[in-house]
Amino acid sequence: MNNHKETPEDRRERLRQKELKNNPTGSLRDAVNRGSSGNLTDLASGMGWKGMGIVIVVLIVGYILYKLFL
Repeated sequence: MNNHKETPEDRRERLRQKELKNNPTGSLRDAVNRGSSGNLTDLASGMGWKGMGIVIVVLIVGYILYKLFL
C-alpha cells in the first residue's frame, strides 16, 4: 500500500470509512449523536442512503400532516 504517501487527513478518512463499514449500528448511533451537535454532513454519511431516505420520507409525511391539520 501507499501508506507512506498518505496524508493524515486521508488516513483518518480511510479509517473512519472502515469503521463505518464494520459497525453499521454503532455508526448510526454516532450519526444521530453528531447530528444533534449540528453537523449534517456527518449525519448523512453515517446513516447511509437508506437512513437518509427514511429521514426524508418522515420529513415529507410530517410536513403533509402539518399542512392538513393546521
